[in-house]
Amino acid sequence: MAEARIPVRMNRLCCPICSQVLRNPVTVPCGHNFCMRCIQDRWDHEEGSRSPCSCPECGNRFAIRPRLIENTTLADLVRDTPALKRARTWTKTGSPLCGRHNRSLDVYCCTDEKVICQVCASAEHTGHTFGFVSRERRRNQEELENIQMKSQQILQKQEKKQRNLRKALERIQEEARNTEDYCEAVLAGVIDSIQRHFMSLKEAIGVQGKATAARVQTSLQTLEVKMNETRRRGAELERLAQTDDDVHFLERWPSVRRLCEKDHLHPLGGASEDPLRPFELTKRAVDELGRQLEALCDKEFATISQTADSGERWESGGETEEDDMQQGGEASTSQSHGVNITVTEQTVEPKTRAEFLQYACGLSLDPTTAHQDLTICVGDKEVRNDKSSTMFHPERFMHRRQVLCREGLQAERCYYEVEVKGDKAEIALAYRGMDRKSRTRVSAFGGNAYSWSLDRSRSYSVSHRGDSIQLTTSPSQHRIGVYLEFKKGALSFYEVSDSMKFLYKVEAEFTEALYPGFWLGEKCCIRICDLRHDRL
Repeated sequence: MAEARIPVRMNRLCCPICSQVLRNPVTVPCGHNFCMRCIQDRWDHEEGSRSPCSCPECGNRFAIRPRLIENTTLADLVRDTPALKRARTWTKTGSPLCGRHNRSLDVYCCTDEKVICQVCASAEHTGHTFGFVSRERRRNQEELENIQMKSQQILQKQEKKQRNLRKALERIQEEARNTEDYCEAVLAGVIDSIQRHFMSLKEAIGVQGKATAARVQTSLQTLEVKMNETRRRGAELERLAQTDDDVHFLERWPSVRRLCEKDHLHPLGGASEDPLRPFELTKRAVDELGRQLEALCDKEFATISQTADSGERWESGGETEEDDMQQGGEASTSQSHGVNITVTEQTVEPKTRAEFLQYACGLSLDPTTAHQDLTICVGDKEVRNDKSSTMFHPERFMHRRQVLCREGLQAERCYYEVEVKGDKAEIALAYRGMDRKSRTRVSAFGGNAYSWSLDRSRSYSVSHRGDSIQLTTSPSQHRIGVYLEFKKGALSFYEVSDSMKFLYKVEAEFTEALYPGFWLGEKCCIRICDLRHDRL
């Protein structure tokens, strides 16, 4: 069934005062209807001028101000009629009309971002910026299409990045498995090589043990024969001592005496070396090899782990989804407002001791380089100037109380600490090939182009190529931290306590591995600190 039409013209639903569609319609005693606000304002004005209240429509005057009655039926009729009117108008013309003024919605208020009619524009939007609806639609349509295009481009980038990330994930997983298998194969080969060497050593020890045991067994048998001869000789001496026949005594004594003198001159057939000495030498050699292998493994695996954990970051290319959306928003905003954005990248340097400890490396002293006055002890972690060493090695420092470490440093970042006891000492880094024989300063740390040295006495100084820079800082701590950035060409020294006190930074181009080294003054001791527990 078709909906019944409401035969009402819009002008009959308008307030006679404001000429607008009735809002909160009320009825006065003469039967006419007005907007509640309009009639109240009119009567307030009339009362102010001391005129009796009257009907603006018919002019009927009221002795007293009438009570306004809300006309709910008319309010419902007003609401339904404009709605039906808008629906009919849209159907006939293809464009909506203003429900309040029955005018075409052909004006766009750019200030309020609202579609209005010309009456609304002049009455309620004074001072605002306007535009034609069709023109504003075209302008906004272009902006929409531009945003659509950018969104599509962002989506394409995201899809491409998604594909790349998935491929990268597959490659990472595959490469991780391959690397694990490769490392396992290499280390298994090393273990197998050590096992073969051990079996060869074990066989050699067995042969050595059998040969030594055979020599001792032969010596034991020879000794037993000599002991029997000595016992017989003793029995003969006893018989000769008890004889009463002087002639017999004198005839036998010369030969017996010569035999006894011969036995007394070589009672054990000559001195023999300690049969256990070869075993002791073997144990010392293997013990030294074990320490070297452990130190090498600690250093190299620390470097490998550092490379695996904080090596060059894989760049996937393109931005993240948030970056894409942000850039898209900034691009559209910059067209309207001219916004410029600058992105900067900063390099973070360690500042706290915990941050420095991330780059801690293991070090051990090399006894073959130590001057004859220096003694290496505590597992090659401590050196003392006590002039008690008798060691000689062709690689040692001949005229300087200096020593180098076994490990050469050339990782991107390295850090170590030493404890110094004594008034004078030098903490240095040097190339392996620096002079060790000269009596001049060319063989001193910091006295040549191949070494850099922090000199610690009443104050600090830094030396290189024979030139020294005097620092104003006086020693206040016994622990010194050394931070090397090999590729960057930077070497920094710190005093270490609860905090890091910066002393000096050397900038140079390092061309080969740097070996930590130390010079010791009188009654001085330097210990390489074990940072493994501090790093945990």
